Amino acid sequence: MKRLPMAALLAAFFIFLALSVSIRQAMLMLVGVGMGAVLAGARFGFTAGWRQLIEQRNPQGVSGQVLLLALASLAALPLLGQFSELHAALGPPSVSLLIGAFVFGLTMQIADGCGSGTLYKAGLGVPLNMGILPLFALGSFLGSVHLDAWLSLGQTAPVSFSASLGTGGALALTLALLAGVLVTVRLWVGAGQTWFNKRWLWGAVALAVLATLNLLLAGQPWGVVYGFGLWAAKGAVALGSFDPTSNGFWSQAGNTQRLTQSVLMDVTTITNIGILGGALWVSAKSPADSKPLTTQQWVIGLVAGFVMGYSSRLAFGCNIGAMLSGISTGSLHGWIWVPMAFAGTLIGVRVRRHYQF
Repeated sequence: MKRLPMAALLAAFFIFLALSVSIRQAMLMLVGVGMGAVLAGARFGFTAGWRQLIEQRNPQGVSGQVLLLALASLAALPLLGQFSELHAALGPPSVSLLIGAFVFGLTMQIADGCGSGTLYKAGLGVPLNMGILPLFALGSFLGSVHLDAWLSLGQTAPVSFSASLGTGGALALTLALLAGVLVTVRLWVGAGQTWFNKRWLWGAVALAVLATLNLLLAGQPWGVVYGFGLWAAKGAVALGSFDPTSNGFWSQAGNTQRLTQSVLMDVTTITNIGILGGALWVSAKSPADSKPLTTQQWVIGLVAGFVMGYSSRLAFGCNIGAMLSGISTGSLHGWIWVPMAFAGTLIGVRVRRHYQF
């Protein structure tokens, strides 16, 4: 589809949402379109950035991600301190988080995309990511069904830097930790490296602005995984194969309500749809290159996508919900997620190389 018809379709969907759902949901859809356009246009891949650091000692992707985290934190933490109706992305430190983040980091390299990466690459028409998308949703749903059992292995209460240190202290600690990440990366890559790339820089700035708009409009930080799980949960309920009242996660008041509402009322679903639309709009001019895969590669990639979805729920999010939103809103769990996911990625890139993805 060419860009003009795609833009017309997105405009029609915006009008439908504004008239039939709410202005807020319509605006969030536009924010999602912007996210998809930026992710696809800048090829702002969290997975690729980590892989380039490991395999090529190229720090540009991680530098862009650190800039995104810093800018998002500079916006989100003061807003959370000023407006009590806004909520941070808090997750409990737990065995579930440790295992989920590690497995997610491993499988995202094999599947060549995290939650947002799967979305925008599916929008660009990459066959493997298109195939992974429904399996990611199914895995995320099953992870939510089993979450209580995982949490029973051990957890502590969520830790908010803002609650413990105040807004100023939380921001200072977050920026100091991000500076520590850059120092660690410098030790990893050595001297003589080019640290900044134009597309990573403009992508980071644009995504930080869009993430802030999402926080203001939705009242909560940008997320991806919950929308996937909700789609599969609604399908399971419709088929009569799942009773949410008997499940610890889906019997919670907010989750039960979303199961009974139109999926278009869910803020994460709306931005996910927007991301797909924004990536489709970019693909009309700049389609993604993808090499043909063998049957073995397809099977391994699809299984990895399913496991990635499952582990994302155990880890309370992906590179967006746990890393970006967790860290930028002052949650300790975001800082636990990153080293565990990176440890998994160290193995994942080896598996990916072995199967010649």
